[in-house]
Amino acid sequence: MTFRSCLGLAGVAVLAACAAQRNPYTATNRSYKTQVKAYAKALRATPVPTPGADSLLQGAYWVGTTNFNLRKPNYVIIHHTAQDSTAQTLKTFTLPRTQVSAHYVIGRDGRVFHMLNDYLRAWHGGAAKWGNTTDINSSSIGIELDNNGTEPFSEPQIASLLRVLAGLKKAYGIPTANFVGHADIAPTRKNDPSALFPWKRLADNGFGLWYDPGPLPSPFSADSAAALASRLLAPAPPLPADAAPVSAPPLPTDTSKVDAQLARLNGPITVFNPKDALRIIGYDTRDLPAAIRAFKLHFIQQNVGGPLTEADNRILYNLYKKCL
Repeated sequence: MTFRSCLGLAGVAVLAACAAQRNPYTATNRSYKTQVKAYAKALRATPVPTPGADSLLQGAYWVGTTNFNLRKPNYVIIHHTAQDSTAQTLKTFTLPRTQVSAHYVIGRDGRVFHMLNDYLRAWHGGAAKWGNTTDINSSSIGIELDNNGTEPFSEPQIASLLRVLAGLKKAYGIPTANFVGHADIAPTRKNDPSALFPWKRLADNGFGLWYDPGPLPSPFSADSAAALASRLLAPAPPLPADAAPVSAPPLPTDTSKVDAQLARLNGPITVFNPKDALRIIGYDTRDLPAAIRAFKLHFIQQNVGGPLTEADNRILYNLYKKCL
């Protein structure tokens, strides 16, 4: 083999090595930088008067305040990808036609892909609601975990997730209760992360609510029908000595309405409304069965499609009290 042939083979090898090391997302990264540059230009712009009768009366000068900073995220929404690999998800999030994205993607092997600056708005929550917040995307960080929805979440993946959450909580002061799942904010549409997700482990590390350990008190009072009767039929308190005389109405001779009410209350008097409790925690209760299902997916993680049991109500009551 000639010396020139050797050089030719060496050149081919070098080109092959360079091609192997080339970032396959060079084109999408270029698009990212172009979009960020456009948003930065919009931020640098100062208000200018708009011609027309409906223009704002801005005064003679634009006055820029000296007191401001960037808006910061206040929620973290956790998803599973429902796809088969990290590579598949990265492709999905870099195709313009999909119109979906997230700030972070965490692979089964624990690798973390930070796909969008935390201050920018990802398209991960969709039509959603948590408490009174209806534009979740504008106030949240979206984290996608590479998981098809039927498999356990791997230990390297959860370990990386905990590190990401710790950084986000410290950087932005995100409240403990504001780490929730996609199903929590969109109960009629979503079921992620699945019932296999370790919410309690996250809560133990300060990310999300969890109920107290040990036996939980019942959300129902111990009042009986007899106790109600004593309240209904108790005599009125005496009037002060100097009070003007008031003619009392005649006592009813027909007590059937009271008797019927007592008959209906043959048991404890409920002082706890599960729908109100779910709403106060944050759930959108316009579709109550969907809200119950999302609650059970997060906190019960078994018999998710069933109604609230007595044990479920005890947990719900405990969490509800934490949100008051």
